[in-house]
Amino acid sequence: METIGVIGLGKMGKPIARHMLNAGYRVVVHNRSQGPVEELVAAGAARASTPREVASRCNVVITSLPDAPTVEAVCLGSNGIRDGATEGSILIDTSTNHPETSRRIASSLRECGIDALDAPVSGGEPGAIAGTLSIMVGGDEDAFQRATPILEKFGRTITYMGPPGSGQLTKLANQIIVALNYAAMGEGLVLGAKAGLDPEKLLRVFLGGQAQSRCLELKGEKVINGNYEPGGRLTLHIKDLQYALETAKSYGVPLLFTSLVQQCFEATKAAGRGDWDHSAVITLLEDLAGTKIRKR
Repeated sequence: METIGVIGLGKMGKPIARHMLNAGYRVVVHNRSQGPVEELVAAGAARASTPREVASRCNVVITSLPDAPTVEAVCLGSNGIRDGATEGSILIDTSTNHPETSRRIASSLRECGIDALDAPVSGGEPGAIAGTLSIMVGGDEDAFQRATPILEKFGRTITYMGPPGSGQLTKLANQIIVALNYAAMGEGLVLGAKAGLDPEKLLRVFLGGQAQSRCLELKGEKVINGNYEPGGRLTLHIKDLQYALETAKSYGVPLLFTSLVQQCFEATKAAGRGDWDHSAVITLLEDLAGTKIRKR
C-alpha cells in the first residue's frame, strides 16, 4: 500500500486525509497550524515538519492550499516537495491554482522525474466530507491513470482534461459559472422579497423549473435563513475570479459579466464579509435594495 502525504489540512485537505486513512493508506500530514495535524495523528496519521519531509516519506503527495504563491512555495521553495520527492512519485495539487503556475510546477518537477497533476476540486466542504467531489485533472495521462485509484477515494466525477494546466483552466471556468449563479440567485430572491413574495415559495418554484441549479439546491435554503457559514470563503473565490480574468486576457477572451460580478464580490469583502461563504455576495444585493431575504 502506498504512503500518501497531505499538505494543507483546511476544509478540503482534512477530509481528503481522512479518506486516505479510511482507505487503509499510510498517511503523512503537514499543516501550518497544528490543530488539524493533532486531530489526524490521533486518527492514525504521521506528522511531518516540512513539505520536504512529507515528500521524502511518500509516493504520492496531495496538496490543498489557498493560492498560487503558496502552492509554488510548497512545491518548489526551500524545504519544498521538489527537494524531498524521489523519482517516480506523484504530486496531486487539489488547490485552485493559476494555470501558468501549475504548468511551471509541472515542468520543474518533471526535470526531477516527478509527475505533477493539477487536480482542483468542486463540491465544497460537504462534497469533500462525503467523498463525492468533482475532480478535473491536468497533467501526464499515464500519471493520471496511476493516480485514479487515489482520486476515487474522495471524488465521484473524475475527468482527465489534458496537459498540465488543463485542470486549473476547467476549475476557473467552473468558478465563473458558480459566481454568476450566486449573483443571479440574489437578484431573483431580493426582487421577490422586496415585492412581498414568500422566499420559501420562491425557492420551491426556482428549484422546480428552469432556474434550478446546483448552487440554488445547496445554498438556497441557507440564504433565506441568512446562514453564510463558509463552505467556500468569499475571499478565495475572489482570488479564483482574478485568476480567471488574467487567464482570459491571455487568450483574448472578454469576460464581461465575470468582471462585474468580481467587483460585486470585492464590494462584499469591503463590507467585512470576506470570510463568509461565497454566496454572501447576495447580501450586497440586499444592502443595495434595502431589504432582507428571510423566511416568513
